[in-house]
Amino acid sequence: MGGPPSAAQRRVIEGADPETGRLRGTETQLAALVRRGLAFRHPRPPHDHFLTPAGQRIREQEPPANPETPASGGVFSARVGGEEGTAASGPARLREVRGAWQGLLEMRRMTNRDGATDRPCAWERGHLVRAAALALEAAGHQPEGAETPGYRVRATPQPEAVAVYAPGEKALRACATTLEEAGWQPGVCTEPRTRVRYLLASPRRV
Repeated sequence: MGGPPSAAQRRVIEGADPETGRLRGTETQLAALVRRGLAFRHPRPPHDHFLTPAGQRIREQEPPANPETPASGGVFSARVGGEEGTAASGPARLREVRGAWQGLLEMRRMTNRDGATDRPCAWERGHLVRAAALALEAAGHQPEGAETPGYRVRATPQPEAVAVYAPGEKALRACATTLEEAGWQPGVCTEPRTRVRYLLASPRRV
């Protein structure tokens, strides 16, 4: 995304409606926020613009003391498991995850044709790995770290499907329950050669 938003972009973000995340700004400003993944254009008329979960996170951050210095943590990114240098979860991370998840639910409400929040939206189907990882982390599951076991979410060759690995059958079943409650359709599979069991999960459409 190329660094933190400009001062003008941050003003647009901070001026978003506190309930819906609806944005006001020039076409140029709004288009720039869409390119950065901080906003999306509603598919139905009047085609208003709204904050994405990443944009919601930017709005919740305190502005940097120095405008040339990025805010601590940067733009929110769900942990898919196996990231290097990932710090242990703490209160700040929990707040980030909670805010991102609430932003995602709002995006579902605004973009699903019937306003449903119990199933994934188009943004999630376009960002399968991050969306599934956010659902897991928001429910309290721990991602795999350098020295700690946890879930891993990976892309698959299948359309609209991710693979979720977990340390043990109990953890795998718990991940399946979480994803199902978040609007996904998980099924337990076994890799033919390694016999490792994993979830194959797809976002539910109805």
